[in-house]
Amino acid sequence: MPSAKRVLLVDDDDMLRTSLAEQLTAEGYEPVQAANITQGRERARDGLYEFMVLDVSLPDGDGRKLCRELRDAGTTCPILMLTASASDEDTIEGLQSGANDYITKPFRFGVLIARVHAHLRSHEASEEAVYTIGPYTFRPSAKMLVDGAGKKIRLTEKETNILKFLHRSRETVSRETLLHEVWGYNPAVTTHTLETHIYRLRQKIETNPTEAQILVTEAGGYRLMS
Repeated sequence: MPSAKRVLLVDDDDMLRTSLAEQLTAEGYEPVQAANITQGRERARDGLYEFMVLDVSLPDGDGRKLCRELRDAGTTCPILMLTASASDEDTIEGLQSGANDYITKPFRFGVLIARVHAHLRSHEASEEAVYTIGPYTFRPSAKMLVDGAGKKIRLTEKETNILKFLHRSRETVSRETLLHEVWGYNPAVTTHTLETHIYRLRQKIETNPTEAQILVTEAGGYRLMS
């Protein structure tokens, strides 16, 4: 199975939160729910998230305070704030707290998910993107994987780009496609070059490189597994 696209939803409106969770599940995400700031803070420590949706008005405080806490703690994924107020002051305060976007209730799910995807595209292209690949935290900007014990694995630029593209694809990618995406149109580069890089990458990240569990070969190409 590919890495789960986990989403944190923090809202005290049970019906709205449950409805959002159901729709996000249908979109292929794995929602993690919280009804207040305390729960949201706890859930946020559980691991990396694809993005977060935080309500402003929560029973135990202001969601913008939680947003600022998360940013100060190193959270880099897109965060969208939900609010019942459409005032400019509220929007400005939300954005200053570290939110990427501010959405006024009531809203259409299609609009929310479109904004999420737009922010995800920008985030993936940024220097702040951090992902989970198997047992590792992947930091593309640093060309580095970090395991649970804090051990750092240095990657080459090509190895980094291979992992980035496979992670973004979330499915089997053909050798030809991967070769083009990482090396561009270069007639001097063949699939043998790609296979050599895959071999070296497996030496770094697999417990047993001859029986890959993270970067696997499937019919016609390669895929990243969780």
